[in-house]
Amino acid sequence: MPSAKRRAVFLDRDGTINEEKDYLHRIEDFVFIPGAAEAIRRLKEAGFLVIVVTNQSGVARGYYTLEEVAILHRHMQRVLETVGAAVDGIYVCPHHPVEGVGEYRRECDCRKGRPGMLLRAAREHGIDLSRSYMIGDKIADVEAGEVAGCLPLMVLTGYGKTESAKISSDRVRRFADLVDAADFILARNPAQK
Repeated sequence: MPSAKRRAVFLDRDGTINEEKDYLHRIEDFVFIPGAAEAIRRLKEAGFLVIVVTNQSGVARGYYTLEEVAILHRHMQRVLETVGAAVDGIYVCPHHPVEGVGEYRRECDCRKGRPGMLLRAAREHGIDLSRSYMIGDKIADVEAGEVAGCLPLMVLTGYGKTESAKISSDRVRRFADLVDAADFILARNPAQK
């Protein structure tokens, strides 16, 4: 692990990177939000780690498997490569405390708004959470970022317009989309290699 901890941008997946589709798990249904792939490339070029943290309660509910989620993520990475981008890590919470079946029905520390996925990524990638950001379209994303010690940013794509109405404007900054949020981050942080 490097001696100087790195900065990261944590990204929710559905509604932030790709169009929101309930219980998305098929490649043919995965569509990037316009500009999202390029925003990820720009964040990487500026020296940020880009880490996806995603609740996937469809696994808990038995709608699809963790392997199907992994297949979708490999597809996402291949598409990102076509624009010179990639994500450095993908963390998935497959649990649900009420609706889950079998081993996936449980309380956990990884389901956002808890910070478990961000904390695990920070340990594994040497991330300074106080210099990092969490971008998402739900209050749970904001809460996970706050508890982990990141600056949370809310996008108005996906569920963002509805969810942002439920949270005070002095608690979280709002942005039209991932491109707009990336512009804000890059304006505040000079490139670091």
